[in-house]
Amino acid sequence: MPQLDTSTWFITVLSTTITLFMLMQLKISLHNFPQAPSIKLMELTKTNNPWESKWTKIYSPLSLPLQ
Repeated sequence: MPQLDTSTWFITVLSTTITLFMLMQLKISLHNFPQAPSIKLMELTKTNNPWESKWTKIYSPLSLPLQ
């Protein structure tokens, strides 16, 4: 039974890796990336909530008198 000749495997794997690397670099270099986003100034609008006009008091359990 003949043995598999593996003497050319190193150069084959190496050349394939280099070729794939070069193709990916070429593909990435030809890609048009968008420009950096610019800051959009937004005006803050005040919404009138019904609970803002009422006086409310929130009692913390720790501030209540001892029972």
